[in-house]
Amino acid sequence: MSDDVYRIYAIKYGTHERRRQDNFTAPVDLHDEPDAIDYFVWAAVSDSRTFVIDTGFSHEQAKARGRTLHRTVDEGLKLVGVDPAEVEDVIITHMHYDHGGNVDMFPKATFHIQDLEMGYITGRNMRHRFFRHSYEVEDVVQMVRTLYGGRVEFHAGDAELAPGLSVHLIGGHTMGLQSVRVMTERGWVVVASDAMHIYANEELSNPFPVIYNAADMVDGWSKLHRLADGPDHVVPGHDVRVVQRYPAESKELEGVVVRLDKEPS
Repeated sequence: MSDDVYRIYAIKYGTHERRRQDNFTAPVDLHDEPDAIDYFVWAAVSDSRTFVIDTGFSHEQAKARGRTLHRTVDEGLKLVGVDPAEVEDVIITHMHYDHGGNVDMFPKATFHIQDLEMGYITGRNMRHRFFRHSYEVEDVVQMVRTLYGGRVEFHAGDAELAPGLSVHLIGGHTMGLQSVRVMTERGWVVVASDAMHIYANEELSNPFPVIYNAADMVDGWSKLHRLADGPDHVVPGHDVRVVQRYPAESKELEGVVVRLDKEPS
């Protein structure tokens, strides 16, 4: 495999049982049935480089927010041969509690984040509970400490981090949310993260209700598809169908780790 062609692992580490309406801004139908979401971190691995995408939440946050933690993030990454203690690059798509915790698991890493996101989480919008409730203040403080330790790399919009891998500012869900475009053996795959929570958000043109700017979120779906090599090359951040559609890394890891660089069923 070439240095600029990556394997992409989606690693499920948690779940939240919820109702269908909880995943949409506008009413969807008269049947508010169960509609769980999954929590993932991702790893993009080439022959020469590894990027971890997002860092998940902790036991403490799972308990505080009523989420089910199936395995810690470091346990999940080690299932695919990635040791967090040795990782050199971590992409933070945004700093919500389920994407920007556990920073101390990665003592050698440089963290890649958008200028807008860092300004957002430390600025005036956090006066309002509506915007800050999905953030954990200790995660934000830890990222500031990491910045002062010289291990944060800022990006102002779209940026290539390495041949075959780039970040792209989408916004919408948060001010500075970024998605990740990765070259694989099946072409360009986009790890949308929370630019698209579940497939049905785009299918119904009905955004997830945790939102900073609805117009940016809806417009962002078109950008995701422009970046990807086909509709099935855009992977949402929380859909339970991801582990059903994509092949497992192994029989033992069915329902836990799937390969996004392989064709979905």
